[in-house]
Amino acid sequence: MNKCFFFDRDGIVNKRKVGGYIKSYEEFEFIPEFLELFQKTEKLGFLKIIITNQQGIGKGLMTFDELNKVHNLMQFNLYQKFGFSFDDIYYSPDLANSGSKTRKPEPGMILEAIDKWNIDKENSFFLGDSESDAIAGERAGIKTILIGDFSENKANFVFSNYTKFINSFENIVK
Repeated sequence: MNKCFFFDRDGIVNKRKVGGYIKSYEEFEFIPEFLELFQKTEKLGFLKIIITNQQGIGKGLMTFDELNKVHNLMQFNLYQKFGFSFDDIYYSPDLANSGSKTRKPEPGMILEAIDKWNIDKENSFFLGDSESDAIAGERAGIKTILIGDFSENKANFVFSNYTKFINSFENIVK
């Protein structure tokens, strides 16, 4: 069985576009601390998978092709920089009120990945920056980590910022 580190995308992998959607790679900017964490997950033998809601497609603000282009360029740039990239990317184009089983906080995308990649839930984690990320991870039966300002949450671990999480990373995953 494989251990896995699941990543939310916007706000965890790349800087969030406040009040909008990342519709092109020109708008995509890696969070520097993510790059450090990404190397650590690879070094420790984790699969690395993105789980992201992308309702901009459902709203007609971007196309599947535009999203795939962003992801392809992200993967290319990670590979150029490190010699590895994400093992897989799952996204839900569904609207928030659609009742979709794949849209977070539902665990559908995570459960699909667990089945496809033979993932050991006991030794896997989901890193996000919203309550829906924590709920989806919990519903899928994996440990959850949130970065941000949360007074009440369902996550196993909460850090106010990325640096605090990275400093605790190896203690959490061992």
